[in-house]
This record gives sequence, C-alpha cells and structure tokens, in this order.
Amino acid sequence: MVKHFILQWVVQYSYVGIFSLLMLGIVGLPVPDEFLLTFVGYLVYRNRLQLVPAVLAGFLGGACGITLSYLLGRSLGLYLVERFGGKIGIHEKQVRRVHDWFERVGGWSLTFGYYIPGVRHLTAYVAGTAEYELPRFALFAYSGAAIWAGSFIALGYYLGDGWHAASQTLREVTRISMWVVLVGAVAYGFWLRAQSKKKA
Repeated sequence: MVKHFILQWVVQYSYVGIFSLLMLGIVGLPVPDEFLLTFVGYLVYRNRLQLVPAVLAGFLGGACGITLSYLLGRSLGLYLVERFGGKIGIHEKQVRRVHDWFERVGGWSLTFGYYIPGVRHLTAYVAGTAEYELPRFALFAYSGAAIWAGSFIALGYYLGDGWHAASQTLREVTRISMWVVLVGAVAYGFWLRAQSKKKA
C-alpha cells in the first residue's frame, strides 16, 4: 500500500515528490527510501525523468531531512523521543545505542548510516544531541546523502525493467554488508585504543 502510494506520488509530482518523500523519510516517517530511489533510477532509464535533476532532488531531500533531524536533536535533545518516538517506532534505548556507536565511529556514521534502515533516522538526531559541530556534520552528512542517493538511482537505472524484482534483495544485501563494514570499523577502533593503552 505504501509502496503503491510512493509510485503514484513520484509519477505525479516528479522531482518535488522525490524531494518531499526523502526528506520526510529521513526525519523518520515510514518511507522505503531505497525502493523510492531505485524506482527513480528506473524512471530515468525509461526517460520519464532526467538524471541530473533526479539525483539533485534525491540529494536535497536527504540533506534537508538529515539537517532537520540534526536541528531537532540539537534543540530538543531526548525530549522529542520520549514524547513522540514510540509513535514512529523510535525509542530512547535505540537512540542511546546509536549515541554510543556515534561516539566510537564519529562522523563516518553520518556518511554510511544512510545505508542502514533504522540508523539513518537517528544518526543526525544523535549528532544534534551530542552538539556535534555543524561544519563537520555538513561534511559527513551531505557527502553521504550524495553517495546514497546517487548509488541507488544508478542501481535502478542499470537494473532497468528488472528494478522491482531486485530492489528488495539488494536492500537486504546492502544492509548486511554495511553492518559488517561498520562492525569491523568499530572493532578496529577498539583494537587501536587497546594498542595505544599498551604503549602508554
């Protein structure tokens, strides 16, 4: 039902539809972002949309959504999660877990957190609650938005008419791969810290 609505919305409103759905999805509404971006790539493949405006709409939607989440986190802290988080499936325990992860991985969690459903909605909010510096936030978050939007649009373009059948499988593969990479990065960080303690 949601996916059907998304297809109709993008077909009807094109670039404005892409931008608005991605912005709301990043903030936390239940929008299947990868499905949306892959479909956008398919529409580019079918010449229903132009490549550059489509990528720009995807980037701006992601960037605006993650900036809004950052500003909410910076201004409201955990209050918003405590008051309304349960209604959209976000709980304080999840935020604290992502906060701990953010402390270990830093800005890279903003760049690659887009690829992990359930994490991309929280990384910017956590960065805001941690009062992460805005210039560094922008560097990591906006580069991640560009890579994320561009990669899934390219995927939909190259899959062509087979985009729908492959999109769900590829989403799962991407999520698992990114978790493996991030767990490896965290483990490497712990190893470096242990080595520095030994030298001290």
